[in-house]
Order: sequence, then C-alpha cells, then structure tokens
Amino acid sequence: MEDDQGALPPREDFSAWYNELLWRAEIMDVRYPVKGLYVWFPFGFAIRKNVYDHLRLLLDREHQETLFPLLIPEHEFMKEAEHIKGFEEEVYWVTHGGLTPLDVKLALRPTSECAIYPMYALWVRSHADLPLKLYQIVNTFRYETKHTRPLIRLREITSFKEAHTVHATWDDAESQVECAIALYQEFYSHLCIPVIVSKRPDWDKFPGADYTIAVDTIMPDGKTLQIGTVHHLGDHFSKTFEIKYEDINGVQQLAYQTCYGISERSIAALISIHGDDRGLVLPPAVAPVQVVIVPITIGKRKDEVTAAACAIESELAAAGFRVKTDQRDIRPGAKYWYWEMRGVPLRVEIGPRDIDSGQVTSVTRYGEKSAISRDRLAEGVRDTLAAFTVSMSEKAGQHMQSHVRIATTLDEVMDGVQAGVVVAPWCGEKDCADSIEEKVNASILGTGIRPGFTGEVQGKCVGCGKEGKGALIGRAY
Repeated sequence: MEDDQGALPPREDFSAWYNELLWRAEIMDVRYPVKGLYVWFPFGFAIRKNVYDHLRLLLDREHQETLFPLLIPEHEFMKEAEHIKGFEEEVYWVTHGGLTPLDVKLALRPTSECAIYPMYALWVRSHADLPLKLYQIVNTFRYETKHTRPLIRLREITSFKEAHTVHATWDDAESQVECAIALYQEFYSHLCIPVIVSKRPDWDKFPGADYTIAVDTIMPDGKTLQIGTVHHLGDHFSKTFEIKYEDINGVQQLAYQTCYGISERSIAALISIHGDDRGLVLPPAVAPVQVVIVPITIGKRKDEVTAAACAIESELAAAGFRVKTDQRDIRPGAKYWYWEMRGVPLRVEIGPRDIDSGQVTSVTRYGEKSAISRDRLAEGVRDTLAAFTVSMSEKAGQHMQSHVRIATTLDEVMDGVQAGVVVAPWCGEKDCADSIEEKVNASILGTGIRPGFTGEVQGKCVGCGKEGKGALIGRAY
C-alpha cells in the first residue's frame, strides 16, 4: 500500500475522516465486490487480535469457548416465532448444494440461538449441569438494507462474540446479567472507552428476551454507538427448544437463559473515540506496536546510532514490549507521520546527542516529549505508557461528559440531541415515546441508567407531563 502523506479530513467531518482513516491506517479495505463485506488489512487485524485476546481473557474466567456451525436448518430457525420475526428480513438462505436444491433450506446465522439451543437441550439433563456458560467468536450474516458502514453496519459481522448461559432459576440468570455487564465495563475500561449502560425499552429489546441491557458510547459526531448488549431470556427459548433439567427433588424444570454479545463495533469505537486529525491513537494495551524506535542517523555516526537503536529494541522486547525499529531510508519526519497515522503510543528517538547524554528522547502520540535515562529505559517506557493510558481515559471521559446534557423540557431535548445525548424524564409509555422521537428526531435509547453516569433524573415527562424517570435520548448509528 502506497503512503500518501496528505492530511486527513478534519475529524469534525466525522464520516469523511473515518472512511479515509480506515485505509490510511490500514484497518480495512472497503473495495471487496460485495456490498457490506470488507477485508481486514493485517495491521487492522492485529488490533482486532489484541482486543479480542483480552476479551477472551476476561470471558475465560468463568466461560468456556466453543464453536457451533454457521448453517441453521430452517425448521430449527422457524421454531421461535418472536425471534424469527425480529430477523426475518435479514436472513440469508442457502437453497442449493452445487446445482442440487436442498431438501431443507439453511440459514446463515444472523445470531446463534437457533443453532446452539437444540444442542443445549441435549446437553442439559440435571441441576448438576448448571450453570452452563459457553461463548464463541464467529462471523454472522445479516442482510442489512440501511446504509452500510465498515465496522459499524455490516452484512457480514466478522467478529461477533456471543455468550450463551443456562441457569436453574430466573434470579440466577439475572445475576449472570449483572456479571456480564461488569465484564463489559471492565473490557471497555481496558480500551479507555467510556460507556453508558441502560435498559432498552420493551419494543427495542432482543426478540424473545425478557429484557435487554445495552452498552453505548458517544461517537465524535454526538451519535451513540451500541457496542454491547446483554439479554435476560427468561424461559422463553427453553420452552421452545425444551431445555430442561432435573432438580434436586427429581422434578423436571425449565431452565433460564441469558445471552450477550460484542462485535467489531468495539474496534469502531476504539478508532473513533481516540483518533485525531493525524490518525489513530491506540491504547498501549492493544496497540500492535507499542513503541517505535526512530534512529536519527545524521552525519558520520550512522553505524553507532543504528547499533544503539538495535540494542534499545532488544532491551525493550526482552522487557515484554511490542517494539519496532524503523530503519527505512526516508526522512525522520516521514517516519513520524507514518507511525502517528497508525496510532503508536510512544516514539523513541535516538541520535548522536542522545547517545552522548546517556538517554533517549520519548514522544507520546499526544506529542508530549521527555528524556528517559538509558540506564532505566524499560522502567521509563513503562511509566510513560502507563501515564499515557491514564491520559487517554481522561480525554475520552471528558468527551463523553461534554456531550451529555440534562433536560427538563422538550425544547431542551431538541437542542441537546443536536450535539450529543440527553437525559430527560419520560413516563415510560410507547405512544409518548413515539411523539417525543418524532418531534426531536432522535430515539429513546434506554432507562435505568447505571450509577456513575449522571445520577437519578426525575420529574415531569418531557412529552406528556406525567411523572417520569430519566431516559437516555439521542441519535444512534
């Protein structure tokens, strides 16, 4: 891929900035000849790998990873009427094997309940089998008819993490919902991404769920991006698929279930929330290259500087850092541009003056320059990256807070959703929500907003004047 060192569109023009950054930073190639399908560049896939490796680490504490088939027989998919109604316009169907029509149509999974739960019905026999907690990271297919956008709205979701759990009681399943929410909050904290956790309205919950909890973040343009969901399924699916267990008294009982998912929207949020006009800004925890070494080879001491750079790379690699020395025969400024575009958290420069001073010059992706003593190099780099991570979290948190308003009138809601999200009292009625949404051109996203975000908001509903509780209102991708 050729380098074009022209400037990115300004981040204020978010759509243009985002689309161009994807290829400039080698995240995804959008030129695949099927609408809504995209190709990961190796660098982008390395980011994905680091992100999902950490997600696996968190899940593996109490889940087991598995893999179910992509193809779902039509008779299994059609069992759950409410569920299929939620996906009926999005399903891709396989109707032929070669030139031979299939006896049974096969769906490409839009999600995997109908692939997994027939097997759960075979596996769950006794209370001793519970809880059952499995997850998989797979591709799913949805015939998305809206405007597609890489990593955000796709026809092939390439990186769908879905967990499916089975429990003895409704309360046990609810406890698992809370565990999943905490896990997601920890995951996004690792990515320095602030989130809003709320309960989706009943008409916007997952088809077949008792309720849905959503994890959202606020993008640079003020729109919200749903980057995780947790669903309490009750016994809805266990009735359909006959997932039963024998309790301690020998009586057959229906099981209760949860499911929860995260997709490559997590990568979209990572790119969008932290990036700037110069390109990506990556948290050290997931950056494919945490430290890039740029030798300043000017004058007669080129070999000495090159040797020093190699020694620094070996030392930092031995200390566990993902490090690379840029030995290309191009100007240092071109190297700076290249690695800044790819979001490398720390650049280490070494030149004759640094060698003479017994130090290196470090520059964070935010442009903060300092000297690190050569005899405490690994420690200094570690401290610098830790401080940079804190700065990333603080900066992202400030962005979110600056895009959230409390509103008590419809005019204030209308004004607030132009720049971000609003928390305003709402009565909870669907008709009132429809009226509010039509007037402000935004959606009621959720209620029961978790503590630590805005606090409790109560008062007269901004739509009808009845008593209401805080609802999250905003424009969503």
